[in-house]
Amino acid sequence: MPLPVKANPAAPPKATQRFVNKWRLFFRGAALPFFVLVTWQILSQTGIISAQLFSSPSLILRQYFELTVSGELPRHLRVSIERASLGFLLGGSCGLILGVYVGMYRRFEEFVNPTVQMLRTIPLLAITPLFIMWFGFGELSKVLLISLGAFFPLYVNSFLGVRNVDIKLFEVARVLEFGRYRQLTKLVLPAALPNILLGIRLSLSISWLCLVTAELLGADIGIGFMIQDARSFMQTDIVFVGITIFAIVGKASDSIVRFLEVRMLRWQDSYKG
Repeated sequence: MPLPVKANPAAPPKATQRFVNKWRLFFRGAALPFFVLVTWQILSQTGIISAQLFSSPSLILRQYFELTVSGELPRHLRVSIERASLGFLLGGSCGLILGVYVGMYRRFEEFVNPTVQMLRTIPLLAITPLFIMWFGFGELSKVLLISLGAFFPLYVNSFLGVRNVDIKLFEVARVLEFGRYRQLTKLVLPAALPNILLGIRLSLSISWLCLVTAELLGADIGIGFMIQDARSFMQTDIVFVGITIFAIVGKASDSIVRFLEVRMLRWQDSYKG
């Protein structure tokens, strides 16, 4: 009869170990930005770099506090998040539906995919003047421009996700007499989920890029407008506030999707580096 294995009293509990690992990853990821900020602050204080053209981190933090207390920063940020969210939901959902449909039906692909691929190569800056002429400077033109940018990453990745599904799984589905709906829900979407989640991450990042373009070209409120207005008055610290806001919110949205990837793709046995 084998003897029971005794737990090592020196080994930390799994929950504690996971907590320690998360903080370890956080500090590793924050090490390089912290080094850059410290170096930046030192160069600003010593006068090596111009404070007017390259505001110090301390001055940027002071502007963060003043803009937040005055309510100006939350007001601009709320409008920008609403625009980016609406554009992402509209363009991303259309890209997901069309990408899956094109991936499942070859004849539909022959009609639709060449046109979509042609439109995908057109720069958004070239289309922006048309959107302004057609829809004006209101919210509609901004949301549609963002949705156009969010459409293509999800379309391409959804299409590739469907086409990367193992054909043997479709043969099994035919044997089990799955209809198209059951094939879609039980086979196609779960198998294509890694590509779809990647497309969501790319669409989110493109949505923020298009938001900047839309707000810089024509807006009276939003983070992009705040940056443009500060540039006109050479307020470099406020420009950096807007830039860092885009970086923080963009990283936060990407981290949320990354968290969903970890949760929903536990079954995936892939190389972790």
